[in-house]
Amino acid sequence: MDADESLRIARNHLYPKQAWYCIGLFVFIIATFQRISFLHSKFAGRRQTSNASDPEHASVHRRHAFSWRRIPLGLVNSYRVISFRWTLEFGKSYTLNMAEVFVTMAYIIFLFVWTFINTTDLDGHTLDISYWCNRSGMLAASQFPLITALGTKNNIVSLITGISCDKLNYVHRMMCRVVFILLWVHAGSDVVRNAPFQPYFAEQWLIWGLVSMVAFTILCIVSLRPIRAQAYELFFYVHFATALTFLIGAYFHTQNFESTFWIYPCFIIWGLDRFIRFLRLVVFNHSYFGFRSGSTMDATAELLSDDFVRLRFHRPSHFHWTPGQTAYLILPSVSRLPFEAHPFTIASFNSTLFDVPKEQKPTSEKYAEISLAEGNLGSSAPFWKELVFFINVREGFTARLKDAALKGNKVKVFVDGPYGPSPNLSSYDTSVLVAGGSGVSYTLPVLLDIIERVRNGESGCHRVVFIWSIRSVDHIHWIDDVLIRALRLAPPSLSISILIHVTGAPSTIEILPQSYGPNDGAKPVRDDSRSEVVELQDGKAMEISNDSLFAIDSVKLANERPDLRAILRDEVKTATGRMSVSVCGSQSITRSVRGALRFPVSSPLNVANGGPSVTLHIESFGYA
Repeated sequence: MDADESLRIARNHLYPKQAWYCIGLFVFIIATFQRISFLHSKFAGRRQTSNASDPEHASVHRRHAFSWRRIPLGLVNSYRVISFRWTLEFGKSYTLNMAEVFVTMAYIIFLFVWTFINTTDLDGHTLDISYWCNRSGMLAASQFPLITALGTKNNIVSLITGISCDKLNYVHRMMCRVVFILLWVHAGSDVVRNAPFQPYFAEQWLIWGLVSMVAFTILCIVSLRPIRAQAYELFFYVHFATALTFLIGAYFHTQNFESTFWIYPCFIIWGLDRFIRFLRLVVFNHSYFGFRSGSTMDATAELLSDDFVRLRFHRPSHFHWTPGQTAYLILPSVSRLPFEAHPFTIASFNSTLFDVPKEQKPTSEKYAEISLAEGNLGSSAPFWKELVFFINVREGFTARLKDAALKGNKVKVFVDGPYGPSPNLSSYDTSVLVAGGSGVSYTLPVLLDIIERVRNGESGCHRVVFIWSIRSVDHIHWIDDVLIRALRLAPPSLSISILIHVTGAPSTIEILPQSYGPNDGAKPVRDDSRSEVVELQDGKAMEISNDSLFAIDSVKLANERPDLRAILRDEVKTATGRMSVSVCGSQSITRSVRGALRFPVSSPLNVANGGPSVTLHIESFGYA
């Protein structure tokens, strides 16, 4: 073994370890900032709750003069704007924020610098192919334990950083694609270095390497966004098969280079995640596994409209979640494979807010005392006693679920979860919740959580704006009873504004079911005992019953798309302290919100002059 070869082998084993040290340091820095942010929110929440209990502080919500002490907070807001609200947009459905762009560019530079650095041989030849040929393969192999971990639901990175697995999924895909290029650099350079290459086809390590690259190439192709969006089930099945084929091939390929220690941890990580998920299934669905005390997980699928299905079933007594979290549902009679799991946001509220016999102190004289016992929950009962999901009908699994709903049969369901973080809005003075269609699954429980925390003295929030954009006015009946009861329970200190925007054709708003009746162009006629006439924000009159949602002054209905930029701009102008904006909707909605909260609305000068410190939470249900 000559000196060049000894040096190459030493660096091939050293550089992947150094790369891991750098990645570990980066994860540690991110985790540190996450913990600091968490502790700051806790501290701010306690201080805000304490001030809210003091009448002298609670009654004062006004801006102060310019303060140098608020400059650091203004700089933090600038960082948020630049990192998460400035975006690169590709077409109408794909967006990368600057934080994602930075991480992507940094990772590409990081891996390729480590590949091509110190590649001058002892004779002075620069970029010697023998130096970086195998090193590129070793560096690529060293990344797969982390890539595998980022693709699992229960991973150590989420545990350390507090970043949910769905947010880390972008990093998982990005790393796969960068490593894919690096592996082709390794394969191509190997062909050039060992030309003619034909004699090597008898080698097992080469055969397994080719099998791995073919599988990985297919995986990267089907994982492209257009394919995932149009044929998600195809991606689901191909992803499982090709990822397993690639790892098996990579294991046997690296045996020749004594570097299987980078590959076999992938099987352990994946197996551990599956084992944890299996335990969750057994715990939450144990009646199916021979335990008599288990719940009967028979779900009711209800067709709310041509595009939406509501799935609801009894909540296991030991299954608990927080607003905004998701659960993976397995429906054997609907899915093509028995282990096929699909994530959906839990629309119901895990609370005892209504589990009292009677509300003793009504929040306003306008409302009489209302019974809150379980038997009087009416159509809102599922939101408190069951697991509820609003599912947007597309193709594949959701289309088959729609067919099951049309038949009216019960469907067996296994639930795995909950997953994802829950936005803790207790420390915010103002919260704006924006949803589009089934995105209300995310914002509705958050609204109910804010009301409960304020009632219990756990939050000093004094204003909530709830914006819901829907295609048809019929969709209002998904949650109208829940909103009525929630608004009646809201304490007087909490100002709530409900803005519902119907984006369908104007004629749709004239076809109001049940208690909603149009008064299109005719002279308004009012029967005070049963109904009243209200004017919509677009100037149209509508007759509604006194017990409907729109009889409440804080609820507004408009037959137009919401002008999110104007609404958010006005809220920022009047808000003080800390302000949270939470969004769950389509790419167009999230783009509008991001654009509304950029400069100059969230400028350092505005914060220094007493404006709010704005935090944006995005829970997009589009294909990532």
